[in-house]
Amino acid sequence: MIDRLIEIDKSWLLAINGAHCEWLDVIMWYISQAWIWIPLYAVLIGLLMWKFGWKRALLYTVALVAAVGLSDWISSGLIKHWVCRPRPTHEPTLEGLVHIVNGYVGGQYGFVSSHAANTMSLAVLFGLIWNKISRQGWWLMIYVAVNCYSRMYLGVHYPGDIIGGLIVGTIIALIVYGLLNQVERVRKVHEDDEACLPSGS
Repeated sequence: MIDRLIEIDKSWLLAINGAHCEWLDVIMWYISQAWIWIPLYAVLIGLLMWKFGWKRALLYTVALVAAVGLSDWISSGLIKHWVCRPRPTHEPTLEGLVHIVNGYVGGQYGFVSSHAANTMSLAVLFGLIWNKISRQGWWLMIYVAVNCYSRMYLGVHYPGDIIGGLIVGTIIALIVYGLLNQVERVRKVHEDDEACLPSGS
């Protein structure tokens, strides 16, 4: 069963990676770069400030950064070195079959995808904070999807790596959101207590 799943994973990877052309190589290369998304992150912070004010926006921004950082650490710092599954670009049985762009082969191990984990944690947590994930949060899933697709297109992640990363990112986002709710409750109780104090005390 496991061997069958591994073969399916490889075949899907080769199908995605094999559907390449010169102009798409350029697009997917840039999509996979973190810096290209800086304007999106700035927009998200701006939206938080517009809806919640700068104090709460600062708290939410810290939570988003923490979620992404935690997702990256768990996926790249822990899981990859625990599972030790070679990336397609480091898999001997796929040598010569994987299309490599700009000589990029990534690190030795690929499960789980930190790109998938990081983008998913950001998208899910922002959607939960915004409280419109079911109606308007879908557009951030486009950001997640193109990032994940670019990693398979570049041949550095199997679909299974991506799925694993999406699961990790979702779990981290839910955990951070739960902690964020606790912080919000404590803050509200503190504000209510201050409001009940007699003036001049």
